[in-house]
Amino acid sequence: MKYFLSFILFFLFVNTLFAQNNSLSLSSPDNKLEFNFEIKNSDRLQQAMFYSIQYNEKDVVKLSQLGIIHKGRNGWNTPHWSENIELIDSDKSSKDTSWKPVYGERSTVRDYYNEMAIRVRMKGKTNRELLIYVRAYNEGIAFKYHYPEGKSAQIIDIESELTSFSFETGTEAYFSAKAQGEYELLPLSDWENESERPLTLVLPNGLFACVAEAEMVNYSRMRLELAEGKPNTLKVNLFGGVTEAPPFSTPWRVVMVAEKPGDLIENNDIILNLNPPSKIENSAWIKPGKVIREVTLSDAGAKACVDFAVERNLQYIHFDAGWYGHEYYVAEDATTITVDSLRNPKRDLDLHKAIKYAKSKGIGVLVYVNHRALERQLDEILPLYKNWGIDGIKYGFVQAGSHRWTTWLHEAVRKAADHQLMIDIHDVYRPTGFSRTYPNLMTQEGIRGNEEMPDATHNTILPFTRYIAGAGDYTVCYYYREEFGHPKRHIMTTPAHQLALSVVCYSPLQWIYWYDKPADYQGEPEIEFFDHVPTVWDDTKVISGEIGQYIAMARKSGKDWFVGVITNNDGRSLEISLDFLEEGKKYKAFLYEDGGEKIKIRTHVKIEEKKVKQGDKIKMELRPSGGMAISIVEMD
Repeated sequence: MKYFLSFILFFLFVNTLFAQNNSLSLSSPDNKLEFNFEIKNSDRLQQAMFYSIQYNEKDVVKLSQLGIIHKGRNGWNTPHWSENIELIDSDKSSKDTSWKPVYGERSTVRDYYNEMAIRVRMKGKTNRELLIYVRAYNEGIAFKYHYPEGKSAQIIDIESELTSFSFETGTEAYFSAKAQGEYELLPLSDWENESERPLTLVLPNGLFACVAEAEMVNYSRMRLELAEGKPNTLKVNLFGGVTEAPPFSTPWRVVMVAEKPGDLIENNDIILNLNPPSKIENSAWIKPGKVIREVTLSDAGAKACVDFAVERNLQYIHFDAGWYGHEYYVAEDATTITVDSLRNPKRDLDLHKAIKYAKSKGIGVLVYVNHRALERQLDEILPLYKNWGIDGIKYGFVQAGSHRWTTWLHEAVRKAADHQLMIDIHDVYRPTGFSRTYPNLMTQEGIRGNEEMPDATHNTILPFTRYIAGAGDYTVCYYYREEFGHPKRHIMTTPAHQLALSVVCYSPLQWIYWYDKPADYQGEPEIEFFDHVPTVWDDTKVISGEIGQYIAMARKSGKDWFVGVITNNDGRSLEISLDFLEEGKKYKAFLYEDGGEKIKIRTHVKIEEKKVKQGDKIKMELRPSGGMAISIVEMD
């Protein structure tokens, strides 16, 4: 009996030691977030990799699997990183630095984290190794897989990931099946499709989380789907396979955590921090600004837009699809100026003349090019457009998601930088922080904006979801509404709501007048807000907000502040505090709000001036689908 008890004690000791040697933890600098890693047996797998995340000892991500599935190649089956794995060692380090972006939502970004490199090996004869890099920020946890050179297969064929995210029962997610889709708040069950990322979640313990992707440059796009047979669990679903050679890293999988939803917005620099620093040494040619789209593709329309841009303090005019022919026809030549007759039957556009006139007035020029031409003519048009005097290109309907086209697209941004051309990527592409490395990627769509006439409730969800990933080209517009001659398809929100969107919606190239023409302007005085509002910022504060209800956001430029407040489809009373102003300074605030029929201009926007200081409060009665825009100027 004595020997039997000794054996049991020894067995328990060995198992405890084994468990300790197969588990690791990493905490954020403020010790609130903790990432736990372990190799253990599950119901189906032996010695598989798992992780969990806690915030102040509350569960964020419950025990969830890690791993990668490989494809067979040339008759050979490459072992998967799914089981029979052993921990070799780990190494920890820390970093606390700051960097200054070329432009952004803040003029200085802090990069502060603890890191752990976990080295694991496949048991058996392969002797292959894999590194899992984990970073713990105060804002969230990020991890990625790395195939080291000499310790991996010569060719890496990734079929899928086992990466998953398990949450507590009762967790809800702001689900959107398309990059330009609407949002639904859904439980983690009975989804009919997979969800776009970033995915914002409301946890039953009162926390907010966001699952995102960073540094997705030469990989296959991640989306999130319900894991079969695992309640309340999401798993990574790749757009397709990935074939690369070591050394090679997958994108970062990111789990942001916050006590208030607005903190997710204020902390979204984590996405940029997970990307390499800028590779553009001289960035003086990268100039953010406001844009008007030239919709007539005519000489008269071009001149009118240039003159309007000068008058209204815009920096760019944009020639949209059709200036070189029908955008979808392969035969069309993007090195020529051959106006699509369906857009302008007269074809009376001399683009060279328009560019020369714009430059003489200090206005830049942007052009649209569809992917059909980009894929055939990219290397030809980039130097040509630079020679013409064009400042940037909108890449249209590019193919996004697969390994092949993701790699091609980011290479197309790199090539544009070589010719000092700024880029706006339209349609389904969503950012993962590449603008830090190549800041000539100014903005991108991947958003349901005014092109599709969303309602106000949608707009109050976007800041807490899509905008966590980075800049979004919402295409603000102002006059395209029912009472101004657009009864069938028109803006669904009030004029003050649209004014405020120029602050709420971050985009370094901000299309202020998307459907509007210069002739639509009839002297409305509130347009001065658009005249003065910048597109990039020194600081950003979320004053208050609830997802899908309202948001009040303040952004700083130099000494001045701009505030955007929008509500959903319902009206509401709000009071916002000006605590963000500098103590001891005096300011003048200009308030732009929906004033109703008593304001005798067709947009019915009321303008009010008042002196304010730190700690003052501004009360507002927001109309349904309404908002308020405020500019606050420091007084001498």
